[in-house]
Amino acid sequence: MAPSIWQIGIVIVLIVLLFGRGKISSLMGDVAKGIKSFKKGMATDLPEENEESKNISENNQDTKDKE
Repeated sequence: MAPSIWQIGIVIVLIVLLFGRGKISSLMGDVAKGIKSFKKGMATDLPEENEESKNISENNQDTKDKE
């Protein structure tokens, strides 16, 4: 049984009354900042990982050449 439009409206009104508009908007702002910093972190970490993997493969080749 799917909730009706009236039930959804009542739940939204209760949430706004309990938390207030300011608290909800600040919470959503914090979530947005977290998502942005996560995306930024993922974008900056990828090139570093590629450099490390190259260094590891070069080191493995060096040890094979010594044997």
